[in-house]
Amino acid sequence: MCGIVGIVGDRAVSERLVDALKRLEYRGYDSAGVATIHDGKLERRRAEGKLVNLETRLQAEPLAGNIGIAHTRWATHGAPTENNAHPHFTDGVAVVHNGIIENFSEIKDELGGAGATFKTQTDTEVVAQLLAKYRRDGLGYREAMQAMLRRVTGAYALAVIFEDAPDTIMAARSGPPLAVGYGKGEMFLGSDAIALSPFTNEITYLIDGDWAVLNRDGVEILDHDGNRVERPRQVSVAAAYMVDKGNHKHFMEKEIYEQPEVISRALGHYVDLIENRIDLEAVSIDFAKVQSLAISACGTAYLAGLIGKYWFERYARLPVEADVASEFRYRDIPLSPQSAALFISQSGETADTLASLRYCKDEGLQIGAVVNVRESTIARESDAVFPIMAGPEIGVASTKAFTCQLAVLAALAIGAGRARGTVSRQEEERLVRHLTEMPRIMSSVLNSIQPKMESLARELSKCRDVLYLGRGTSYPLAMEGALKLKEISYIHAEGYAAGELKHGPIALIDENMPVIVIAPHDRFFEKTVSNMQEVAARGGRIIFITDEKGAAASKLETMSTIVLPVVDEIIAPMIFSLPIQLLAYHTAVFMGTDVDQPRNLAKSVTVE
Repeated sequence: MCGIVGIVGDRAVSERLVDALKRLEYRGYDSAGVATIHDGKLERRRAEGKLVNLETRLQAEPLAGNIGIAHTRWATHGAPTENNAHPHFTDGVAVVHNGIIENFSEIKDELGGAGATFKTQTDTEVVAQLLAKYRRDGLGYREAMQAMLRRVTGAYALAVIFEDAPDTIMAARSGPPLAVGYGKGEMFLGSDAIALSPFTNEITYLIDGDWAVLNRDGVEILDHDGNRVERPRQVSVAAAYMVDKGNHKHFMEKEIYEQPEVISRALGHYVDLIENRIDLEAVSIDFAKVQSLAISACGTAYLAGLIGKYWFERYARLPVEADVASEFRYRDIPLSPQSAALFISQSGETADTLASLRYCKDEGLQIGAVVNVRESTIARESDAVFPIMAGPEIGVASTKAFTCQLAVLAALAIGAGRARGTVSRQEEERLVRHLTEMPRIMSSVLNSIQPKMESLARELSKCRDVLYLGRGTSYPLAMEGALKLKEISYIHAEGYAAGELKHGPIALIDENMPVIVIAPHDRFFEKTVSNMQEVAARGGRIIFITDEKGAAASKLETMSTIVLPVVDEIIAPMIFSLPIQLLAYHTAVFMGTDVDQPRNLAKSVTVE
């Protein structure tokens, strides 16, 4: 969601703040702004839309000052206008905020009754108004900050500067992440380590309830009660990655083609290549003693979890309950301490997933985190962390993080099967060999199918509705294909279990409806082909994604057939992800949409 950056430094900060905001664009936003203090005065520049609009504004009206805060806003309360853009100003106070102030209406009524005048439609303005009131009441800026934090409820990451404290940034966290960065004669604040990577690789993550006082010499961190606390200072790996498009037109395209490399990196973390075995010796969860497993996540990560459910049940013979986190946390599920829970999140900060994690932790479950950011809140609050090693993923529509999540879940399922005695040593070796072949196969597929996917996408871009079908692990993959297409092209698409076709969706089939069937030649193939025949009989245009055996076995006429290599079931979901990713990508490109930052979407959803 929103991105926050702050610098208290020894030289001008406005350009550096905007450059840092660019590294947070992947989160999604609809307006942006910067505020600095110069010659004892607060000044700001704000703009609707992309950061280029803010840069244009700053070129016409430069901002001086060696201290400042900046923000990219994703609208929750109030339209995405310049007036609602952050930073918000009230009587010498500037505030930027990520999250939702849940009791803002109550506070707004109270302050309005006392004569305060509100200028925006946002919940954030009550923070600035409260701080200004407490200062007028005679409190110092520290005391005002603490009083405000005791008054507001909800999810927030905050950065605040006071006009009469021109060398200090105040920060607070309750929910959305916030990191402090250390420089030489400078200090930094950001929503994540990627934003701070141009400045420093030494960071401290605030935990929920923390607030902090930054100046050029360092940071003082306090808990909710105002007691000084120490938090770990660590070296972030984010600075090790170059976040640029390279020779690609979009980050999404670059990330699709990075998959063979990042999958290799992920597997290298879990696979003993000499012994052809899964190495989970350092994992604190003993799968041999686990009676059941709960998997929870949101969006694409949830669909990865659904595929993981098939693997854990098949290979480890472990009962699995999988649910979207926003439902899981409210279902009052009876949970046993003999169970374990896996939470999947690219950012490691997803609000609903984090809340579900805490629910399971309170119930005494062992907690595992499948995350891309090892310093994230979900990782820090888990008993076992399973990094997916994908590197920064900038495109909002997840690609390489999805397949890395799958690779890690496959390795965990095999390892759990060995621990439970349901996967023999011989079977483990066989499965591991297939996993290690996967990067090579992915690279070959990406090179071979690109022209056909681009040509097919041109036709798909003319459609209004698309149906995806699959069985087994191809069913969640069908849902993922539909999700990718609608996320970035805005074409309406739905993914269904192929066996459900006759229970409703078949009513939609006509000569204008493309039906994308994902069907490797596996134990489900014949059943899926029978569903294809039902589509063909009603004039539906079939796009058939299969392998060489499937293409040879099927005699049906199709709109197009994409032929992939024959692979083992354990790696088929990763290989078959590639054409659905490329199809969505090229369709969106032909339609001229904003591929990397689709409308209304955010990369890291840190509020409910």
